[in-house]
Amino acid sequence: MSYKEICYASAIEQATWIRTKKISPVEVIQAHLERIQSLNPSLNAVVTLADGAIEDSRKAEIALMKGTHWGPLHGVPFTAKDCFDTAGTRTTRGSKLFDSRIPRQDATAVLRLRQAGAILLGKTNLPEFALRDETSNKVFGQTNNPWNLKKTPGGSSGGEAAAVAAGFSPLGIGTDLGGSNRLPAHYCGIVGFKPTHGRIPLTGQWPELMARHLHVGTLSRTVADTVLALSILHGPDGKDPYAIRPRPTRNIPSFSGSLPPLKIGWLSEGPFAPVDEGIQDKVREAVATLEDLGCRTQPVSLKEWKKTAPIKLIMDILVVEAKHYFEPIITGREGELSPAVKTLLNLPSPSLPEYVESLTACEQLRYDMMKQFSRFDLLLLPTGPITAPTHNAVNLEINLLMTSRIHAACITPAFGITGSPAISIPVGLSPNGLPIGVQLVARYFEESLLFHAATALEKAYLPPPAFST
Repeated sequence: MSYKEICYASAIEQATWIRTKKISPVEVIQAHLERIQSLNPSLNAVVTLADGAIEDSRKAEIALMKGTHWGPLHGVPFTAKDCFDTAGTRTTRGSKLFDSRIPRQDATAVLRLRQAGAILLGKTNLPEFALRDETSNKVFGQTNNPWNLKKTPGGSSGGEAAAVAAGFSPLGIGTDLGGSNRLPAHYCGIVGFKPTHGRIPLTGQWPELMARHLHVGTLSRTVADTVLALSILHGPDGKDPYAIRPRPTRNIPSFSGSLPPLKIGWLSEGPFAPVDEGIQDKVREAVATLEDLGCRTQPVSLKEWKKTAPIKLIMDILVVEAKHYFEPIITGREGELSPAVKTLLNLPSPSLPEYVESLTACEQLRYDMMKQFSRFDLLLLPTGPITAPTHNAVNLEINLLMTSRIHAACITPAFGITGSPAISIPVGLSPNGLPIGVQLVARYFEESLLFHAATALEKAYLPPPAFST
């Protein structure tokens, strides 16, 4: 078996091969390290390798020979965004302020993957403090998109998305507030997921900014790997006050069975105009696919969202709260900050009435989502209005219209604000060969329905791997 075959296998496939002794944990880890060594110089996705990965793989192999099985991911590698604490492995948060920081403890998400038998392979790049849609910082530089090195993988989980897309690991963990998992997944042609807010503890990830809207989520190449990861990661840890005890999800016996007759509301553009026409076409194709499988679909307008502009709400709140949060951390070291963070912290703050108005609008979005899910089981819409932009683009051209760069993140923030579970699924390529994802959103705790519909779409659209040479 070639190292490429190993590296593009899913986490579940790798775990099965290891468990049945078709391949050893050492071979799996070495294959991924070879691929990183070969291709990471072009991508700059993995920024720190975990020193103990090979040793851990040997321990995993010895355990199997003795008949001991650590868990469902025994011997399978994973990577983590460099804002998660990893015991004994450098964690920089993308900043010169923390460039030599080595945590003593794992973040809860990292620890739970290790307890399931997974092996930390390395840390992936992010913008400083995870506060930008372009993955670049003064410690490690810029990460490139595996489909086109001139394009961005997005942010802030851009390094993680690029790593998974390129076969550096089958599974990664990232964070998502305004779309930091879902947009990079859309740009890189993989599955990006955030659960219901509070499903996975935030403990050990940083910054602890706007935690009431922040999510830990996963990036993978298959929906099944996402399902497995959530089963490992979810549940309170007694440390994160937002990590709630989830109610049981609806039991779906098999994702290979027929899709239940779900009622799905959809839009291809709606209040998020302009959306690239090719992306709109892919949304309509996905709708037709779900209709063929017995779902009932209905267009929705969400016209009331035009007044709220979710990305503006996020930015209005972030500017105020980031200045307060970071002031004691950056004081006296402002010269070491990246230009993007400096720009953010120097933006004029909204007035108190404007700030309160944004908070109120966020609450209204939550009420609006409840209304939508009194009518529908799921929503289907674009993940982003454009395919991966060129690095550091200031303006975007969409359907011959010019928009600002911030418009690229105009869709995903709404569901970070509402805390709804959401997943981005790759549904093919644009005419210029870049991935396109569509986004499914469910009501709170209905990840099972989300995964079932996502699996159905996944079977219909199986794009080729990125950076496959």
